[in-house]
Amino acid sequence: MPGEKLAGKKAIVSGGSRGIGRGIALTLAAEGADVAFCHYKDDEKASQTVADIEALGRKAFAADCDVSSTSAIKDFYAASVNSIGDIDILVNNAGHNITENFEDISEESFDRMLNVHVKGTFFMTQAVYRDMIKRGSGRIINITSQLAYKGAGELTHYSAAKGANTTFTRALALECAGTGVLVNAVAPGVTNTDLLTPLSDNLLDTLKAAIPLNRFAEVDEIAPAVAFLASPEGSFFHGSCISPNGGEVMF
Repeated sequence: MPGEKLAGKKAIVSGGSRGIGRGIALTLAAEGADVAFCHYKDDEKASQTVADIEALGRKAFAADCDVSSTSAIKDFYAASVNSIGDIDILVNNAGHNITENFEDISEESFDRMLNVHVKGTFFMTQAVYRDMIKRGSGRIINITSQLAYKGAGELTHYSAAKGANTTFTRALALECAGTGVLVNAVAPGVTNTDLLTPLSDNLLDTLKAAIPLNRFAEVDEIAPAVAFLASPEGSFFHGSCISPNGGEVMF
């Protein structure tokens, strides 16, 4: 039943004010977890998400945090623990998207893409991981993408970043096996969120045509996969990737 699987747990969701991150934050709260989340210059939507989490009877904490900054990550993590308690679940969801032809991608654009997705995931995990290891338990769930497995034109830097996070998931899972900390990933297919806004109509048509179900996912079709991995039912998943993608990538 909703509200029982994660009762008493404390979760962090990066990029939790909108889109898939918001859906994850609300789903974890509906399953009983208190939730801290960060966002980037999105105060209005963050305030609404806090209110929605609290309406479910859970504690909520939100803070502006550029996950490409290790000092900002450390400050956010400390504030989260101070607000809701020791963290049991980390969901690395923060990201951004922009379409660019490969030959036009600047060093600045490349660095921003990898700093948000890869550096942010790596060091947010490191901050939380140390305390999880000490307690001998925890769930780390990285949001990657089906493009980590197949790539996409005009999204070479995004695909590269998601591929890096997928491999990071496996590597950390090997390193922490037997510690009580489980590390997994969810690789959504194309989902109806704000991240689609910068994509060209031609690219959107191409992406949809590649999906056997011939449609994009909705957020409420992605978030339950995260809740499952965070729950007792996910206790034998380690170094795995669940990919709700409408059949676009068949493992």
